[in-house]
Amino acid sequence: MLLELTRWLAQDIRAFNVFNYITLRAVLAMMTSLAICWTFGPLLIRKLTEYKIGQSVRDDGPKSHLTKAGTPTMGGALILISLGLTTLLWADLSNRYIWVVLIVTLGFGAVGWVDDWRKVVHRNPKGLSARAKFFWSSIFAAGAAVYLGLTPQVPAQLDLIVPFFKSVAYPLGAFGFMVLTYFVIVGTSHAVNLTDGLDGLATMPAVMVSGALAIFAYVAGNAVFSRYLGVPFIPGAGELAIFCGALCGAGLGFLWFNAYPAEVFMGDVGALALGAALGTVAVVVRQEIVLFIMGGLFVAETLSVMIQVLYFKWSGGKRIFRMAPLHHHYELGGWKETQVVVRFWIITLMLVLFGLSTLKLR
Repeated sequence: MLLELTRWLAQDIRAFNVFNYITLRAVLAMMTSLAICWTFGPLLIRKLTEYKIGQSVRDDGPKSHLTKAGTPTMGGALILISLGLTTLLWADLSNRYIWVVLIVTLGFGAVGWVDDWRKVVHRNPKGLSARAKFFWSSIFAAGAAVYLGLTPQVPAQLDLIVPFFKSVAYPLGAFGFMVLTYFVIVGTSHAVNLTDGLDGLATMPAVMVSGALAIFAYVAGNAVFSRYLGVPFIPGAGELAIFCGALCGAGLGFLWFNAYPAEVFMGDVGALALGAALGTVAVVVRQEIVLFIMGGLFVAETLSVMIQVLYFKWSGGKRIFRMAPLHHHYELGGWKETQVVVRFWIITLMLVLFGLSTLKLR
């Protein structure tokens, strides 16, 4: 909306043409979403506390987590509100990718909202059934997959790009692209949700990955930079840098209240939405493998749960990890919560830098 206003003003005042630059609007989007979170965060926390929307804690988990019982949850709504408003303010609303990512993000957020609401308000420990959660998540992921798969603008949009190689790409075809897109969006969404178990653990890695994807989006949407760096040119993908910038600002603003000791938890409403957003952006800019690298923390957390469950069933009750997901394994091993969080942040930072290196190492 503000972009249209500045374009209208630029007809008489040329200085407003500066707002056509994606980089400027990405920075402004980050600052705007951060300001929204800082402004309305305390109000949201008070309301969640007033309505007793508090987190329940597992009895079989680390004993240090028992003190977290009753902490307000569903704070991810703050991320979605600031992300949605900021994107509508600063992005080019005629860009189809903006709407695809927004709809998928808010759709997964709605699924998480219902799940959280049933858990904390209706006191239903199961929340939304696994079948219902999978069904509605699949609806939004499959919808995005079909739309993107049937409306490619360039052939490269249906190729699987292999990083570190300039000319290695595997044509997937429309159907293969849809299948890959579906699994990337759903998989990333639930991977971030599994990681969200400690104060700030999922938030900061999501911010770092989003910041890196903003760079990939900008490069993919720029004909000159994409040709120079050997990245597929995706017309219109650059606008997703504004969305990623808004996500970074919203994540940092939420982290202000979610840092140890957390005043509010993200809940499924935030975790599912963040993961779906990252997965959708990665699919649009054709960097699924790079997302796998940069989101290595999310991958490790998910694999730890899968390995634990499979080995438990196969061995008749034995465990590989002290507890899954992986962050609880280290907690029970003697690491303090803050040590686990910061060390996992450091690992994610290194993985993100490694992922960014694929831009040049081709």
